Amino acid sequence: DIPIYVSGDSVDFAEHPELFQLDAEGHPRQIAGCPPDSFSATGQLWGNPIYDWDYHRKTGYAWWIARMRRCFELFDVVRVDHFRGFDEYYAIPAGAKDATSGHWEKGPGIALFDALKAALGEKKIIAEDLGYVTDSVRKLVEDSGFPGMKLLEFGFDSRESGDYRPCTWPEHAVCYTGTHDNQTLSAWMKEISPVDQDFAIRYYMAWKEGRGTEAEVRPRSEAEVARSQAQIEAFLASDYTEALIEMTLSAKPGTAILPLQDYLELGAEARINTPSTLGQNWTFRFKENDFSMETAEKIRRLTEESQRIRREA
Repeated sequence: DIPIYVSGDSVDFAEHPELFQLDAEGHPRQIAGCPPDSFSATGQLWGNPIYDWDYHRKTGYAWWIARMRRCFELFDVVRVDHFRGFDEYYAIPAGAKDATSGHWEKGPGIALFDALKAALGEKKIIAEDLGYVTDSVRKLVEDSGFPGMKLLEFGFDSRESGDYRPCTWPEHAVCYTGTHDNQTLSAWMKEISPVDQDFAIRYYMAWKEGRGTEAEVRPRSEAEVARSQAQIEAFLASDYTEALIEMTLSAKPGTAILPLQDYLELGAEARINTPSTLGQNWTFRFKENDFSMETAEKIRRLTEESQRIRREA
């Protein structure tokens, strides 16, 4: 999992300042982040130095080629974080208190990935295309040929204008229940609003019944949902985590990646990371008794039932 940016105290920044947008004193002129949205009124101020893409283009993207070459010496598949930043990136004046004063600038686009393919050949790359995605970002993902990401937990957010339900996921994608930045599946289902709980439950029931009507399921009003509270409570009292895993694994994408926390049905205490916060992020660890034959058999069963077991000829 490779981040698009490096930090200001990284060896890359210290040894190769020419790669970044700096002032005459060697300090970043602009820093990276995300604009305000429905989740954050002031946006996100990441603070990473921003690349000088004109310099990278003039050097044939040599640093990026070297970076990715090293990744593939270590790993078979690389997920490139914040893929939308290669189409357009959000630049914030250095010294800003929040991200409200930022603006969008054009990234390298497909030229970078053409250079990578010319130097390294066809490699297995996953494009992390979550969050604010425009038509030009979608086109970049399509032109690159890399699979994008589909998350079950994003599929039932009634605040989103887009359609991220499992029935819309293409085969050329990688599907997840959630990533390291998301709440565990067990806790997520309990924490979302009753409207979203009802949305997810009715979609699951339509899918489970095999009527092919899940594509017609849409969020209902709060008043309608209030009359279905008993159904919500009954679902939450069932083995709902396994049910949602089953639905994820049965979707079209050729690759599915599920956190072990979800197979173990762990709660909020097992969340790995909460973006834009400090504290206990990245401190979660599994215990020895988490790795049991019972868990292995459960994973095997769910994988077989979704026909994701690869059998040798």
